[in-house]
Amino acid sequence: MKDKIKSWLKKRNGIILAHNYQPPEIQDVADLCGDSLELSIKASKTDAEVILFCGVSFMAETASILSPEKKVLLPKKDAGCPMADMITAEKLAKKMKEFPGVPVVTYVNSTASVKALSTVCCTSANVVKVVNSFKENELLMVPDRNLSAFAASKTDKKIHFWDGYCPVHDRLGRDDVLKAKQKYPDALLLAHPECRQEVLKISDAVLSTSGMISYANKSKKKSFIIATEIGILYPLKKANPDKNFYPASDKMECIDMKKIKLADILRSLEFLEGEVKVPEKIREPAMKAVQKMIELS
Repeated sequence: MKDKIKSWLKKRNGIILAHNYQPPEIQDVADLCGDSLELSIKASKTDAEVILFCGVSFMAETASILSPEKKVLLPKKDAGCPMADMITAEKLAKKMKEFPGVPVVTYVNSTASVKALSTVCCTSANVVKVVNSFKENELLMVPDRNLSAFAASKTDKKIHFWDGYCPVHDRLGRDDVLKAKQKYPDALLLAHPECRQEVLKISDAVLSTSGMISYANKSKKKSFIIATEIGILYPLKKANPDKNFYPASDKMECIDMKKIKLADILRSLEFLEGEVKVPEKIREPAMKAVQKMIELS
């Protein structure tokens, strides 16, 4: 299967991107693994004609935004993001009328149409820098209330939250983390900012997925409790075979991130199935919001 994938990848002059939450066999066949935005940025700088994204729908849209001249494929069209679906362009437009003139900071975990209405995008890694770059003292942040709360704790600005959340991260509670800390008392707790504040407050570090991998690589500590989707345990262990990584909870699994199989990748490459193309009228304003973030960070 992997040999066939490599053969078709060569025929298509393609590149496979895999998010850090993807299953091990998907990450192993990918050309690049990492956070969603960094993957799209790196892919845009290659001469690949086809980008096959192993992730969820908003990630493929972002790749299309940054690489309009390339064919972007999502092997499973039903691989979505519940948090991204919690806000629509129509809902955001209505909310913006309540706060006229207030800049809109949108998490990259959102649809292209929502990005298109935004002032700037942000990632879990650069959200604090993006928020503090504004001269305005009032901001509207969408769609993740937990990421917004984290940003609010790092700024003097008033942030209006959208009531969206990642079901996987939001289900992790303080008690879950305390049990893990009790079980592994020597381990550092690394948490993703999509977690609740009650979790972040007792964490040793709040980091994006790539940030966690970088932190673990550099740390002299040997044990870590990881408060994010369990798929990241594979690249962490792969990069640090001499260290121990424990999930903060076994319930931290995203079903959508596990939908793509090797057979789906092969079929998508062979028949060019699952193309994701963002229309220009949406792509152009969305690109401005993404580009502004890249310039800031």
